[in-house]
Amino acid sequence: MNITFNELRQLKDRLPNGAMHQIAEKLQLDVDTVRNYFGGANYKQGKATVGIHYEEGPNGGVVHLDDTKVLDLAQEILKKEKQN
Repeated sequence: MNITFNELRQLKDRLPNGAMHQIAEKLQLDVDTVRNYFGGANYKQGKATVGIHYEEGPNGGVVHLDDTKVLDLAQEILKKEKQN
């Protein structure tokens, strides 16, 4: 899947408080690894997310996602928030 870096960051910014922890818990990841998925850079605590490739360009460039589990959970959380 391809998404612009700006779109990925905007999605992250719309997530409610605690969503990063919720995603990390569900996927058994460190919360900083989840933050790194959305463009963070804390590699002392979190890991680099495998399957993400950045390509420079407009709107922050294009992000190629091989594994969309984190993105899918984030979108699910936003959908539930919208329903409430």
